Amino acid sequence: MLQDVGSNLATPLSSAREAHRKRTSFSEKPVLELEQWIDSYSEQLPPLRAFILPSGGRSSAALHFSRAVCRRAERWLSDYLFVLARYAAMKEGKEEKIYIKPEP
Repeated sequence: MLQDVGSNLATPLSSAREAHRKRTSFSEKPVLELEQWIDSYSEQLPPLRAFILPSGGRSSAALHFSRAVCRRAERWLSDYLFVLARYAAMKEGKEEKIYIKPEP
């Protein structure tokens, strides 16, 4: 599924053939299913009232490690999309707006 998501996102709709769009499109069903899993597991846990350190046995430690790897991938993807947005603005000849902190 991740490959399909990447392919779908990487191909501009204006240049994608209908067959490509159908082959790489995805529905929100897996996202909704993931949200249901999160809710189901969360309901079985005691309320979280403190920061949790990566611990809790081998399986838990492996899952915490996986979270760290996922966060790293999210940052790389976010950086890529930021640079790509700037590149798109340049190619379209559009000016980027610079943030200027308001005076207090």
